[in-house]
Amino acid sequence: MDYVPVYEEKSAGDTKGKIAYYVAPMHPWYTSDKPGKAPDCGMDLVPVYEGEKNVKGIHVDPAIIQSIGVRTEDISRRKLTKTIRTSGVVEVDESRLYTITPKFMGWIETLHVDTTGQSVQKNDTLLTIYSPDLVSAQEEYLTALKYQNKMQESTLDEVKNEGKDMVESVLRRLKYWDVPDNEIEALVRRGKPERTVKMTSPARGIVLEKMVTSGQRVEAGMPLYKIADLSKVWVSTDIFQSDLSWIRTGQSADVELSYMPGKTFKGKAVYIYPYLNMDTRTAKVRIELANTPDFDLKPGMFASVNIDSLIAVDAIAVPEQAIIRSGSRYVAVVALGGGYFEPRDIKAGVTADGFIQVLGGLHEGEKLVTSAQFLIDSESNLKAAVSGMTKPPITDQAAMSMDKKDAPVKKEDKVSTSAMDTMTNMKPDDKKPEKSIIKSDSVPYTCVMHPQIIRDKPGSCPLCGMTLVPKK
Repeated sequence: MDYVPVYEEKSAGDTKGKIAYYVAPMHPWYTSDKPGKAPDCGMDLVPVYEGEKNVKGIHVDPAIIQSIGVRTEDISRRKLTKTIRTSGVVEVDESRLYTITPKFMGWIETLHVDTTGQSVQKNDTLLTIYSPDLVSAQEEYLTALKYQNKMQESTLDEVKNEGKDMVESVLRRLKYWDVPDNEIEALVRRGKPERTVKMTSPARGIVLEKMVTSGQRVEAGMPLYKIADLSKVWVSTDIFQSDLSWIRTGQSADVELSYMPGKTFKGKAVYIYPYLNMDTRTAKVRIELANTPDFDLKPGMFASVNIDSLIAVDAIAVPEQAIIRSGSRYVAVVALGGGYFEPRDIKAGVTADGFIQVLGGLHEGEKLVTSAQFLIDSESNLKAAVSGMTKPPITDQAAMSMDKKDAPVKKEDKVSTSAMDTMTNMKPDDKKPEKSIIKSDSVPYTCVMHPQIIRDKPGSCPLCGMTLVPKK
């Protein structure tokens, strides 16, 4: 075989070249474009030279960086809170809803509340009703009282108790029929039964429904009125599944109505429904708040709701606009210094207040590109760089074949070509493995973008055409 030339090694100062940026020796993720000390360990930053294997990222010309307006900020920890903005509908408090029904058969004599929407107070008379069963019960009660008075004259305790038990039995029946105590007292004072009995309102509220008319015959259990106490109301809101982690019972909420601009009603979340709406994929949250004396919060009204989260997440967070979303990937561009930028895949967490939580991929203290990251991606071909990182390395044989196919054979390359030809023309018995002896003073040259290309002399890369640099 032909002899292969071995060249004299250059001095260390010539092989280092230009400084790309500085890096912390104990924390390689911390970089800077100026010399100094690492913030965590206090050690001096170590320079990283252009062309070295440990140079990360892609270099962008400073003129381009200035023209596209690149801005950076330090990555830091912060507390994330969130205000959920949604809409809701005012509803009646179900615990303050009353249905008026008689427990006996009868006929409506007089309707004192005869319109829907009428306001009533507690114990206001709603109607008077005539019931033969009720009249008979009043007569039995008066008869039982007279019998009890006569039995009090007896000297036997059994006889006295018999009269007392009869009175209590009839009185219990009247109470089961919801006859008010004042009506029973009036019956005792009169000494004769009343033809009609009054039915009163159990609470202060508004008549939502009236299902009876004057003179109508009613049966036991038939609904007559539906009354709602509107002193407190509910606002039912829809919360998306992604926001449910920020909701807890007891959180404060601000409710606004479109017909009362500028006025805010304070409420709190009292219940989170344990299921989702299959059509909208949202969960309902119930907010309770006090109504005004004029009932400004009316059932059925549309309202805007802001729910302030009680949860605060302390984590590394970056602005949302600094993240490039590419399908299932989240990519951030980190400024290493000296015009070098490195794209990184990050693991994203929750999003709140314009920031996104970073669970992995970034470190506190690094510099993140917050603007023009898309332009950097276009100018520096970051996508090609990221995909190139995952491509299989080109073998020496493939590189040589590509060199022969795409690039003209230079004069200085004849040595290696001749050696390969000699190896090819050898017989099978002669192809014994030999160790390549390279003297310590030789300097190989390589391509910055394609480190698999190695030459023993300066020249150009056969793949990209860049000038080969000495390999350290």
